[in-house]
Amino acid sequence: MSFVEKKMPENSFDLVVIGGGPGGYVAAIRAAQLGMKTALVEREHLGGICLNWGCIPTKALLRSAEVYRNMQHAASYGLTAQGIGFDLPAVVKRSRGVSAQLAGGVKGLLKKNKVTVFDGHGKLAGPNKGGGGKVSIEGKDAGIINAAHIILATGGRARVLPGLEPDGKFVWTYKEALVPDTMPKSLLVIGSGAIGIEFASFFNALGAQVTVVEVMDRVIPVEDEEISAFARKAFEKQGMKILTSATVKGLKKSATNVAVQVEIAGKIEEIVVDRVISAVGVVANIENIGIEGTKVKVDKGHVVTDQWCATDEPGVYAIGDLTAPPWLAHKASHEGVICVEKIAGLNHVHPLNIRNIPGCTYCHPQVASVGLSEAKAKAKGYEVRVGRFPFLANGKAIALGEAEGLVKTVFDAKTGELLGAHMIGAEVTEMIQGYTVAKTLETTEAELMHTVFPHPTLSEMMHEAVLSAYGRAIHF
Repeated sequence: MSFVEKKMPENSFDLVVIGGGPGGYVAAIRAAQLGMKTALVEREHLGGICLNWGCIPTKALLRSAEVYRNMQHAASYGLTAQGIGFDLPAVVKRSRGVSAQLAGGVKGLLKKNKVTVFDGHGKLAGPNKGGGGKVSIEGKDAGIINAAHIILATGGRARVLPGLEPDGKFVWTYKEALVPDTMPKSLLVIGSGAIGIEFASFFNALGAQVTVVEVMDRVIPVEDEEISAFARKAFEKQGMKILTSATVKGLKKSATNVAVQVEIAGKIEEIVVDRVISAVGVVANIENIGIEGTKVKVDKGHVVTDQWCATDEPGVYAIGDLTAPPWLAHKASHEGVICVEKIAGLNHVHPLNIRNIPGCTYCHPQVASVGLSEAKAKAKGYEVRVGRFPFLANGKAIALGEAEGLVKTVFDAKTGELLGAHMIGAEVTEMIQGYTVAKTLETTEAELMHTVFPHPTLSEMMHEAVLSAYGRAIHF
C-alpha cells in the first residue's frame, strides 16, 4: 500500500520536512516515492551538517592522512618515495570539493523525485482547521505553506561548555577544524568521542603533538572496554598524549597560543598548545522552530517521540539529532523512512531497534561496533560467551601491513543470540555491517558458523571471532 495522492492548492502539501540533512532529505525522497506531495525547507546546506561539515569532509581529510601515513612507510612495502610532504590548503580544498559534489547530488535527487525545496528557515506556525499545520518560512522563499504532516529534522550543533567557548581562532569547533587556517604544532582535543578522536588522528598523522582530554575513565567511552583499552595503546604508540578522568577547568589565551588548565586526580596541570578543539557532544536545534505553545515535549534538550517518531502534537514528527541518541546520520535516515512509511500506512513498518544501529569511528586504527558490549550484556543479566580474534593472525591483514586490531563477539550463552560485536583495526567500519545484518536477521552462532567467508579477506576474522566464542577458532 502507498499513499494516495490528492489534488491540493499549490502552497499545500501532504508532507513538509523542516531540515535537509541525512534525516530530512531521505524522509522527503521516501515520501515522494510513496506518492506524497512533498516539500523540504532548508535554511543553509542541503545534506546538512553531516554532508557539509561532518561525516563526509572529515572522512576526506582522514583519507589524505591515511595516504600520507602510508607514503611515509613506503619502504615497508618495498617502495621508494622521496620528498614526502603535504599541502594543507590542498588537503582542505579536496575535502570541501567532496562535500560540494555530494551536496549537488542531494539537490539532484530531490529534483528527480519532484520534492519542492524552499530556501529559508522553517518553523511551525500553528495548526490548520482541517488538520495538519502551517509552516512559516523566513528567508529567500519567505511565506506560509500548509501541510497534512510535518517532520522536524533540524539536527544539532556542537555543545559549548561555559568558559570553553570557541572563538574560531584559538579554540575550534568541528567547523574550524575542517578548514584550519594553519597547521598547529601542538593541539589539545577536549573529548574523545568519535568527533574528537577523528580530529586527533588527522592532526597527529600530519605531525601535530596531540593531547586528548577525556572526562570519562577511558577513550571512546561508548565502546567496549577492551576495545577502548586497545585504542588507547594504539594512540599512545602513535605519539598522542591521552588524559582520562580529566577535566578542562579553564583557558588562558595569549597572542600566539592557549594555556589549558586540566584537572587530574585533584591536581591542576597546565598544558600550552597552539590550538584547542572542543568536541564535547551535540545539542539539538530546538530553538526558533515553533514548538512553543504546542504539545511537543522536550526532555534533556531533545524532542520526545514515540516509536514511530511522532510527537504529542498531532501531525508533527521529529527525527535525527533533534531526538534521542544515538546521534548518527544513518540513524536519522532510517528514522525518516520509518516515519514516512508509517504516515503512508504501510503495513510492513518496524520500529527502530537501537541495538541494531552500528557505530563507527574513523580514527587510526578504525573502531566499529553494534549491539551490547560485554559489560552491558552482563549488567542486563545475560550469561555470555565471548570470542576474540586478532588481526595479527589474519593473512590479509598481514599482507596489507595492517596487523594491529581485534574482532570481538558477545553471544547469549543460553540461546546463541549475537548480542554485540566490537572491532578495531583496518576497514572495520566496512566490516561491521556483516554483524549488523546478522543482528537484524536475529542470527545465532549456528548460522554464522555455517556461513562461508571468502579467503583471503579481513572478514574471515569475523568468522573466527564467532568460532572463538565457542572454543572452535582455527587460526588462533
